Amino acid sequence: MTTTTEGGAAPAKARHGVNLHVLGPILALIALVIVGALMNSNFLSAGNVTNVLARSAFIGIIAVGMTFVITAGGLDLSVGSMAAFIAGLMILVMNLALPSMGVGLPVMLLGIATALVAGLVAGWINGILITTMRIEAFIVTLGTMGIYRSLVTWLADGGTLSLDFGLRTALQPLYYSGILGISWPIIVFAIVAIIGEVVMRMTAFGRYCAAIGSNDQVARYSSVNVNRMRLYTYVGLGLLVGIATIMYVPRLGSASSATGVLWELEAIAAVIIGGTVLKGGFGRVWGTVIGVLILSLIGNILNLTDAVSPYLNGAIQGVIIVLAVILQRESKAGD
Repeated sequence: MTTTTEGGAAPAKARHGVNLHVLGPILALIALVIVGALMNSNFLSAGNVTNVLARSAFIGIIAVGMTFVITAGGLDLSVGSMAAFIAGLMILVMNLALPSMGVGLPVMLLGIATALVAGLVAGWINGILITTMRIEAFIVTLGTMGIYRSLVTWLADGGTLSLDFGLRTALQPLYYSGILGISWPIIVFAIVAIIGEVVMRMTAFGRYCAAIGSNDQVARYSSVNVNRMRLYTYVGLGLLVGIATIMYVPRLGSASSATGVLWELEAIAAVIIGGTVLKGGFGRVWGTVIGVLILSLIGNILNLTDAVSPYLNGAIQGVIIVLAVILQRESKAGD
């Protein structure tokens, strides 16, 4: 007999009293910290740790939303391109409003509002096409991935959209400032992760996502509005992409067709590494956070050492996704 846990699905059985489905990501994170510390003396320095956490915040915020989408049996391949388009649109709107509004809080709030609304609309479009038009999530988000990437390239006329220097200086505190030495991206990531974990574990919405991902027909028989719940997951993911973009734009102050490349791969990898079942039915936000940290530490270790080229980071992430899915299938076979 298996025991139902958070997210409404049953994880792999514990062997010899140890549930590797739960402890595996944690042990992997600890192992990476030890390896990194042994390979480079600066690995555990305050500056490096803060840098890793700040850089992982963008993917982390998006990955929390991806956890709900995948738990409900969906998938979104467009988040990287969506972030690039939102960043370009945000920069374009702020630059156009600068002559009339000047550098100050109003134009900053306009840019923030633009990013949030654009994220909501982009997520809503994905959700409507998937739920109302009944098109496979893979096809829809593969298509919108190309659309958003092309749109930002068109907006930039094949080059780069750069934020006005004065606006960039005014926005920089969103990335570089914070509270007690902790930057805002890290704080926002922590808040989003906590809210996401509470929603997944303690609310009807989290239970509905797990039920839909496990068996959407049974969920319908249980009076769950499947289409509406799935739409909410994509809208929520779009909103979180907008929030991540707001944190990201002050860092570089520009957007181009190269912005957000492979973000979807990193977000999906973090979710799967954290224990969320790729086919849906079980989600774990805290596991996703650990997955984000694992990927960030792998990239950081590659940058700090010469053992493996950092250009192979994407290949390593791809291998990790495949291995994580294989382990999930083996765990199910052993149940």
